[in-house]
Amino acid sequence: MSRSQRVYAWFDDRLDLDEAEQFMGKAFPAEDSFLLGEVALFSFVMLVLTGIFLGFFYEPSTTEMTYEGSVAQFQGESLPAAFGSVLQLTYDVPFGMFIRRFHHWAAHLFVASIGLHMLRVFFHGAYRNPREINWVVGTTLAILAMGAAYTGYALPFDEFASTATGIGYNIAGSIPILGDPIAAIVFGGDFPSSATIPRLYFLHVFVIPILIAGGLALHMGLLVRQKHTEAQREDDVKPVDSGTAEAAADRNRETVDREDDSVVVGLPAFPNQTAVSAVVFFLTLATLSALAGFLPVHNIAEYGPNNPAGTPALIMPDWFFMWLYGFLKVLPSSLGFHLGPIEISAEFLGGVALPSLVFLAVFAWPFIDRRRDSVHFTADPFERPVQTGVGVAGVVFVMIASIAGMNNLLAEALGTTTGAVNLPLLLAMIVGPIAAFGVVHRAISRERTTADTAAQPDGDDRTEPPEVTDDE
Repeated sequence: MSRSQRVYAWFDDRLDLDEAEQFMGKAFPAEDSFLLGEVALFSFVMLVLTGIFLGFFYEPSTTEMTYEGSVAQFQGESLPAAFGSVLQLTYDVPFGMFIRRFHHWAAHLFVASIGLHMLRVFFHGAYRNPREINWVVGTTLAILAMGAAYTGYALPFDEFASTATGIGYNIAGSIPILGDPIAAIVFGGDFPSSATIPRLYFLHVFVIPILIAGGLALHMGLLVRQKHTEAQREDDVKPVDSGTAEAAADRNRETVDREDDSVVVGLPAFPNQTAVSAVVFFLTLATLSALAGFLPVHNIAEYGPNNPAGTPALIMPDWFFMWLYGFLKVLPSSLGFHLGPIEISAEFLGGVALPSLVFLAVFAWPFIDRRRDSVHFTADPFERPVQTGVGVAGVVFVMIASIAGMNNLLAEALGTTTGAVNLPLLLAMIVGPIAAFGVVHRAISRERTTADTAAQPDGDDRTEPPEVTDDE
């Protein structure tokens, strides 16, 4: 036995590497859209690594300090330590500005890839039995990603960030009965207080990342346990003949039937899928590096430190919060009411109730569009008029709500006031999704009817009504 074989045998006795070899043969469907989940995973890894770098220089405190960095307009001034440390990090630490930009764009890509991944799963019906649990885990990860972005948004403690964070504080405080305790726990009392930045920093660098890491581990564990979904096979799958000795053995294996859902047809985890994942990793790294190198991020020097007496002229959240901001913008304050001594404000309705209903619908969808039998193959969106119509309606709803979040810019472009555009935007949020559902449902149903008619044998005029539920 050679030395390398003895080393392998030593590890095999202790780690049972033979079972690991079986796992490395796990098949991954060769679908490019399936790689969106890997983009999200790699973005999170880069967020953690760049966050560790930034944490070495950031000071989570509002205590005053004398700034002696290279930004001339603040030299010698007394600044909050959080704001001053970000200035120092950005303009005086080698590669500090690049890493801060990289962290910023990685956060955006993390949220975006999760959202696109969920849309892929939704339209392909990959949430169905037995994968309902993983859909719930994925939706929770999307919420946690947004929570991580929000808590990180506040940390520079400049005028823009503190004003935007104050909107979140007001939303939390609007929750009936529980608002004040929640605001006290998350924000450390009245915003901004000396405890606000340390609380949000602790949530941003420890609590939420731990929850995200645990959620990702659970998500991937369920994926391995339940196997990947796979696109419908066009025909029986035969072993590939590559002319090698292994191929000769493959020819003796059974052909995989196109309806056989007991196996996954795809690339083995090693070396094929590992190589694909490496390419995705480096493409993700290159994309974020290019964004960090060429596109600026929030310029805190322009806004200056937090000033309770001032408000920036233009307050606008990041794109993934814009739809929620749109609810706050267009819902009239007259919608508020009282239930006895309990006040239900329009701010609570727009900032808490409506977003909660949106996420509740997302959580509940696999149990609404439920299947009694297990489903291995993904569905064709163009054969599911109801489900595809609901998905398109949801996308349209979020897009219109996001436009509503920019009602001031829309009003300026139209040469009118925000009050004049709010009512049309509110109506569009109601009518737009309904119209989108109707158009998509009708188009898919008509296409299916045409296809079914074309498939009828000559002389047979009978046409079955199209299925609108996913029972195929």
